[in-house]
Amino acid sequence: MTRSSHHCGRYEKFANRRDFLKKAGAGFGLLALADLLQAEGLMATNTDAARALDPMAPRMPHYAGKAKSIIWLFMEGAPSSVDLFDPKPELTKRDGKRIDINVFNGNPGPLMKSPFSFKQYGQSGAWVCEKYPNVARHVDDFAFIKSLYSESNDHVPALYQINTGIARPGFPSAGAWITYGMGSESRNLPGYVVLGNNQGVKGGPLNWSAGFLPTSYQGTLFRSSGAPILNLTRPENVTRDDQRAQLDFLKKINSGHLQQHEGEPDLLARIQSFELAYRMQMEASDLTDFSNESKETMELYGLDQEVSKNIGTKCLMARRLIERGVRFVQVYSDGEWDAHSDLKGNHSHHCASTDMPIHGLLTDLKRRGLWDNTLVIWGGEFGRMPVSQGSGGRDHNPNGFMAWMAGAGIKGGTSYGETDEIGYKAVQDRVSVHDLHATMLHLLGIDHTRLTYFHNGRRYRLTDVAGEVIQKILA
Repeated sequence: MTRSSHHCGRYEKFANRRDFLKKAGAGFGLLALADLLQAEGLMATNTDAARALDPMAPRMPHYAGKAKSIIWLFMEGAPSSVDLFDPKPELTKRDGKRIDINVFNGNPGPLMKSPFSFKQYGQSGAWVCEKYPNVARHVDDFAFIKSLYSESNDHVPALYQINTGIARPGFPSAGAWITYGMGSESRNLPGYVVLGNNQGVKGGPLNWSAGFLPTSYQGTLFRSSGAPILNLTRPENVTRDDQRAQLDFLKKINSGHLQQHEGEPDLLARIQSFELAYRMQMEASDLTDFSNESKETMELYGLDQEVSKNIGTKCLMARRLIERGVRFVQVYSDGEWDAHSDLKGNHSHHCASTDMPIHGLLTDLKRRGLWDNTLVIWGGEFGRMPVSQGSGGRDHNPNGFMAWMAGAGIKGGTSYGETDEIGYKAVQDRVSVHDLHATMLHLLGIDHTRLTYFHNGRRYRLTDVAGEVIQKILA
């Protein structure tokens, strides 16, 4: 996955990417050739030449990983750890007392106890608030990471950091790095799909950008109703043969241009994107057709309830996508957990909208044989303060927050790290965003220090120059 001049098998005679592309016809018919070579087992799957020929061809990991795909349940807006999974008795004891604390918006109120009650669940005895009764049924599958911290207390840079590792725009997202490193097992769908927030994700497409990686690896934003992608359906007055002829003509023109700009990755990506869009017309349009799903499955995901229908639809689509070989699916919750006031109302609504869908997804993955090779991640961009803000709200808190992982390679029923007694700062076994990403890559069989890309005079990686795998949550 690190760039190398060494090629294997039939491709040893091609000295570099440019020579390879010349011999392959400078892009003309690349995808057809890629399909043939892959079918014959002749694809040099870990070389730059192979990536140029077919960016999404499956590639061997560094070692045998437990996970083949990832579903990231992204709770945009920052849920409060102390009000969902990490109750702090000291907050209840000191409720209403003031402390010296730095907050994002200024004018902090006193310490505020959680408005929710908690119970212990499972053999692990994990605490879960009253608003997540169905998610609570799965705590023995979870590894809670309770000591995350990040650099920014503003949503947009924090979103960039949790998605790309860097709190600035312009860097490749985790999904882009993963598809660059591993490709995808789907031939007719993008390797990296985003099911976005219905009101738009703060920071926009830069959250799933390929950054300086070739654009083939950027996330593709799908809609959860109607056509997943706008303009996917072929116009009624255009036949399939006519469309194929148009694409072939475009390919011929682009190939001529490519001969003057040999090996240009964005041009190659554009040629391949036309072909992928053509193949997607049948596969993607079927994703939102749930007619072959049972009534029981629909209800399992909460599609029979208005409050959970939208998120349930996205979670069901996520399962259908990974069944079809998509490598990385990111599911954003709708609206925001950004409870600067009325945390009780805000979190009650968001728990209700996600509780059944998450339960349905985890249950469905198990019964369909997908659990052991799918990694599920839950979390937001940071957490919330232990003190009150406004009328019963909490401000942003990047100093200590949590996420959980479940599924492939995870030691269920575990908890790692702690914040202090009021949930303000991570103090025990602190976990950086780079550590989270390193662990995610490790479960896929990728050594995070070896997944690199040469850009602007140096090699970059998702974990920058840091990151340690959280060994204690691994099975």
